[in-house]
Amino acid sequence: MAIKIWKAKDAAKCIIVPSALDHKYSRGTLGAITGSAKYPGAAVLTTSAAIATGLGALRFHSNSGLAHLVLHRSPEAIVQPGPVTAWLAGSGIDSEKYSDITTWLRHRWFVLLNSQSVPTVLDAGALHLAGSLEQPTLITPHSGELSKLLAERGIVASAELIESNPREWAQKASELLAVTVLLKGSKTVVAHDDYIIELPVATPWLATAGSGDVLAGIMGALVATNAIEILNDYNQLAYVAASAAFIHNQAAEKASAGGPINAEAIIEAIPETVAKLLKR
Repeated sequence: MAIKIWKAKDAAKCIIVPSALDHKYSRGTLGAITGSAKYPGAAVLTTSAAIATGLGALRFHSNSGLAHLVLHRSPEAIVQPGPVTAWLAGSGIDSEKYSDITTWLRHRWFVLLNSQSVPTVLDAGALHLAGSLEQPTLITPHSGELSKLLAERGIVASAELIESNPREWAQKASELLAVTVLLKGSKTVVAHDDYIIELPVATPWLATAGSGDVLAGIMGALVATNAIEILNDYNQLAYVAASAAFIHNQAAEKASAGGPINAEAIIEAIPETVAKLLKR
């Protein structure tokens, strides 16, 4: 098992700086299927975090209600289907597909993930799709979600057991599901086959509602802008995942300054965090 501690210089390598010849569609387009009637704020947080991280365009896929919320915060978002360079799906969507009619309707949008074989990030309500897609796939579970994923495949591992050895269980999940795994927790790790990346410990103030949605948005943006690199080398997906977590941690540190934060404060700190990494 090869283990690497992710640093600022590593994260900076995954930030694609546009050239004078770039336009919005050459810089990467993220397709987002996030948020629901139960958790509408996730739609706003994921999309605004992705835009703050820097990408060419964002396509949001949903009904008109969620779309209006997203457009109110980010009027530049596109709310109709079209070409994308990466997918982000599941944030703010209940994993129980048939829990109610609105959740079932939201899950129906996941069929779009098969329409364009581009690098894909699966979060929360879309985690059950891990291992079923042909394209390079990154999953972002916490210990409880990973425990459930493993149980569905006949492996018993409690959330507490996973938290006691995140490296081992992230690696097992990566090999079992043939995906890249970012296992969220007090010790966040990324696993791709037998390669492990560890992130520096983040501020405890990051344990706040919506912070996971912000991370998902950052990740979606980096995957969209690094899509060509990922398709040429699947290992790149692990580097991008670790870089997203690093940016998330650093933005939270800046927003916190030693005190409490909320998800929107993290988003507001993203552009300056990215700029600081590029100056190193």
